Amino acid sequence: MSPAVSWFASSSPDAAIEIAAETVAVAAIGGRASDPNVQSYAFEGLPAGAVVPSLSPHNVIDRAAVVSALRASLDRANLRPRRVALVIPDTAARVSLVRFDRIPERREDLDQLVRWQLRKAAPFPMEEAAISYSPGLHAADGGGEFVVVMARQSIVREYESVCEELGLHAGLVDLSTLSVLHLFVSSSPPEGDWLVVHVRPDYLSVAIMRGDSLIFFRNRPEGDGDSLMEVVHQTAMYYQDRLAGKGFARVLLGGTGATALEVARHNMEHRLGLAVEKIDTARIAPLTDRISAPADLVGRLAPVIGILLRTRREAVAA
Repeated sequence: MSPAVSWFASSSPDAAIEIAAETVAVAAIGGRASDPNVQSYAFEGLPAGAVVPSLSPHNVIDRAAVVSALRASLDRANLRPRRVALVIPDTAARVSLVRFDRIPERREDLDQLVRWQLRKAAPFPMEEAAISYSPGLHAADGGGEFVVVMARQSIVREYESVCEELGLHAGLVDLSTLSVLHLFVSSSPPEGDWLVVHVRPDYLSVAIMRGDSLIFFRNRPEGDGDSLMEVVHQTAMYYQDRLAGKGFARVLLGGTGATALEVARHNMEHRLGLAVEKIDTARIAPLTDRISAPADLVGRLAPVIGILLRTRREAVAA
């Protein structure tokens, strides 16, 4: 079980790409499955407004600028991949946890049941939807939850087509925060319940994991009102009241903005009464000896490294 969305799937990718509102990131990993390392990476900033992630029909506003940034990132990283894993912003899709009292045995029946459940609150016609789901927690009585991710097909295609412009096949598409979770799920997931807070310039996402299963997800776009600490407090209260929470084994914080993250870390520790760890990809997949990066940049690699570790884990399990 794992928090994942894979609108498309293929063999293991050569590299991973993240297209976000503020930047394009690329990375490749090497080493053994049990001892991965980052062999190459690069970031390239985007002009304001070039990518505007949302559920609306268009996200990639300045296609030429995004293609140019991706080309520059690949050149700087000295990467010439053909198959890539693609990470897109959380706000380009909707993540839901859907519970069924009984789970159909046939995949076709489960597909229909998931679509019927989503239809009630879909923000756009279901005919336009790209939907992926994966198992969450299962109950002893035969029921269980599914992690369901829904986006407009046209939005997914916009991000994919940027890759295609440079001859890249995006065989796997996932969301940024779900990819961050795979840093831990694909290596050695913490036991018990653990909280992940992922901060980006245009949104904040909070996830609660129970072992390797996602049990809570909330995304708050920038400007929607609640501050980071309010979201964390509300999440902690919901966890205790509705999710039978017995306390977090680990709390992890990552994203962009080193200074803001450090302030948030201290505030979270005070509010939760727990140590808050920085999400540091170097602890799981260190840089090779021939490359280096400032600590804050290493943390920003989390989505692209996470999705690459996911593909390795799935290849081993296949």
